[in-house]
Amino acid sequence: MVKLKFLIELSYQVADAGCDFIFNIHAAQTPEQRVLSETLGISQLLQPEMYTDAVSRNRYLRLKAEPGPLTVSYGATVDITHHIAQPEQIQEVGVLQLPGAVLTYLYPSRYCQSDRLHRLAVKEFGHLRQGYSRVQAIRDWVNQRVTFMSNSSTGTTTAVDTLIDEAGVCRDFAHLMIALCRAVNIPARFVSGIDYGADPALGPTDFHAYVEVYVGHRWYMFDPSGTAIPMGFVRLATGRDAADSAFATMFGGVTSSAPVIAIEALPDEAGNLVLPQHVAEALSTDAGLEPVAPASGP
Repeated sequence: MVKLKFLIELSYQVADAGCDFIFNIHAAQTPEQRVLSETLGISQLLQPEMYTDAVSRNRYLRLKAEPGPLTVSYGATVDITHHIAQPEQIQEVGVLQLPGAVLTYLYPSRYCQSDRLHRLAVKEFGHLRQGYSRVQAIRDWVNQRVTFMSNSSTGTTTAVDTLIDEAGVCRDFAHLMIALCRAVNIPARFVSGIDYGADPALGPTDFHAYVEVYVGHRWYMFDPSGTAIPMGFVRLATGRDAADSAFATMFGGVTSSAPVIAIEALPDEAGNLVLPQHVAEALSTDAGLEPVAPASGP
């Protein structure tokens, strides 16, 4: 078990007409990621609303800000229990056996045009042995062909753009890996979060995008950018791509400053400090769903 404490601070200047915000900065509460404590601070006197999506477990904070400066800060301490499995024992799940809630992650989406990458994916990965190892091969292919480069993409950059440009940030790596997985019928989804253990050479701690792929009836974590340590990921939101998982969406005139994020590892109740590290095993923080039983004959 890994115990992590983090703080997120977001600062804005709201225009004269005010602005509606939807934030997705709360730690997801799942059986594997327990939120032990959390705090929320809003600099304006507002009446925020919270909503938790029943399927994704994304936690949304909605508010209407008045003109002027606005600071939103959120902090939490979480216990993360990883399911650990041997990669060679994890098989792909046939389309007919996929739970209904997983099917949406087979289809193309705004930033993950898997239909346009089908021919490439079949050529590169169609001949490989199916299972976790094929997903790992897709992850490695993306990591080796795309260079991490700050400020090299925009909010409209897609998986196809990243493939052409061969450069991007973590969300671009994630979109390309997701599109390639879906192109060979492997469900994959986008995850936004923060991470402990990122390479400090890349700059201050920031939000991080990674990938979860549905194999072995679980969502297993992959980091195609190679800039972080999966054991140190704290999940905030999941979705088809970044459009579903933005940490902040604004409806009105506003300017923003760079997020300020801090994260640290803490000892558990027994005083044991577990620091996230790279491991060879497959890691999952999602218990998965019951497989679909084969249809019986008439």
